[in-house]
Amino acid sequence: MKFNGYLATAALVTVATLTGCAASGTQPAPPRAAASTATGQAGTGAGVEVATVRGPRIAVYQRKGASSPWRELASPNDYGAERVFLVERRDGEWLRVLLPIRPNGSTGWIRAGDVTLARTTHRAEVDPARFRFTVYDGARVLRTGKVATGRDGTPTPPGRYFFTELVRPPDPHGPYGAYAFGLSGFSPTLKSFAGGPGQLAIHGTDDAAALGTQVSHGCVRVGNADITWMAENLAIGTPVVLKG
Repeated sequence: MKFNGYLATAALVTVATLTGCAASGTQPAPPRAAASTATGQAGTGAGVEVATVRGPRIAVYQRKGASSPWRELASPNDYGAERVFLVERRDGEWLRVLLPIRPNGSTGWIRAGDVTLARTTHRAEVDPARFRFTVYDGARVLRTGKVATGRDGTPTPPGRYFFTELVRPPDPHGPYGAYAFGLSGFSPTLKSFAGGPGQLAIHGTDDAAALGTQVSHGCVRVGNADITWMAENLAIGTPVVLKG
């Protein structure tokens, strides 16, 4: 599918440490998913829906129709990126969304009127057993390549996640490569890491020898050419499946 937007190197926003992988740098503007006009069930048909928060905060409810919110989340998020959610279900004016909080896989309900909806047919899958990633557009394979994953003591947890922000580290030859996509999930063993909450990420590396091994603190590493391609082609909110 086509995205509205482009990789904007002229509009970089300084961001803080990217949590579990400790990648600091700037935040380029990634591509955007196409505006959604669908009114049916989310997650069916062509792709999935991504909800972008309209205001500075959004109320999240444990149950649809609840009178009081369960929590509020700020937008932009802690790293200067627009707050997004992956939509799992629509029910009238309510949306059930995947949340970027612990425990992994947590969901909540938000009001459709508080967000702008877009649709993407892209998704990324990571198979730690084969040390491979694959990016799809619907059923079509767009790109595949090698990955490195977490060590036995700091494993890469399986689950369904989504991209929450895109960071450009200051040194593309450093430990986090050319780019790092934050994920909506967290390490199952590290409650904090390098000043952050142990958030997972997919990030680059120029250490080709590390690919195909278990070497990280839980993040997924891909080659710099692959992460650059992802940064130029995948929107924030793109679903990511880490296989078990």
